[in-house]
Amino acid sequence: MPGFDEMDVETIWMDGEYVDWEDATVHVLTHALHYGTGIFEGARAYDTEQGTAIFRWDAHLDRLYDSAKPYELDIPFSRAELTEATLELLRRNELDSAYIRPLVYYGYHSLGVSPAECPTETMIATWPWGTYLGEEALQEGVEVTVSSWRKHASSQVPTNVKTTGLYVNSMLAGEEARKQGATEAILLNKEGDVAEGPGENIFLVRDGEIFTPGLAESILEGITRDTVITLAEERGYTVHDEASISRGELYTADELFFTGSAAEVTPIRKVDNVEIGSGSRGPITEELQQAYFDLTEQAADHEEWFTFVD
Repeated sequence: MPGFDEMDVETIWMDGEYVDWEDATVHVLTHALHYGTGIFEGARAYDTEQGTAIFRWDAHLDRLYDSAKPYELDIPFSRAELTEATLELLRRNELDSAYIRPLVYYGYHSLGVSPAECPTETMIATWPWGTYLGEEALQEGVEVTVSSWRKHASSQVPTNVKTTGLYVNSMLAGEEARKQGATEAILLNKEGDVAEGPGENIFLVRDGEIFTPGLAESILEGITRDTVITLAEERGYTVHDEASISRGELYTADELFFTGSAAEVTPIRKVDNVEIGSGSRGPITEELQQAYFDLTEQAADHEEWFTFVD
């Protein structure tokens, strides 16, 4: 993606106010900066044939408010207020398509580990963001490595919420993969089975059926994951969405692909230099990828998944 200084985006929403991009700052003693005590979402707005629309915004808000619960973050804005703020940001920044980042975090007051006296602060940013893993990746697929870093278990910290601090785990895995010449990583859980990518869920295709790790495998319950499961089932595929997948099954899969709001539907062509299937995007991956992009381009099906700007 381009650096922020290369983008003509002027406004960020912070605690009810629209502020200039360069003025959207926090104190260096903000609690979340030191302890990772924030929650966030990553959604996309698409330039559909019906107009600009946020895709599955209600589901992202559901997860945002659910993520707040374990950390006792009391979001001081209603769903309607966050929705209107986001729609207005898209208007003000003149974005037909965009990545959307809501963030709720413990702010500046004290630096004890307990955030009890710290205020809850909220911001939303929008900016242009193309293909997360590269344009070629959508057709050619990406090369990945299995990380030496394990995905944290839900007995340690909640894995079903999207918490800022936990993405250190993702950063370590992703950077390790890139140092090895790969595009992305796959993390195993503490049992040694497949969990997910640093910022993506993973799907495996074998003998015409589709498998994806279940929530008990220490994954985040992805919204794009749910979308693709729905699209696959509508097309008659059997989807095993509570699967336990061993590392070895990755290498013998017919097809593998990532899903995520940023990654969308991205094929995997190699794992640890082992070619997957034919070594290119498989037919089921291509069908589901096309179904996803048709959906987000046309906004003709699943109208309940689209929140239109105007």
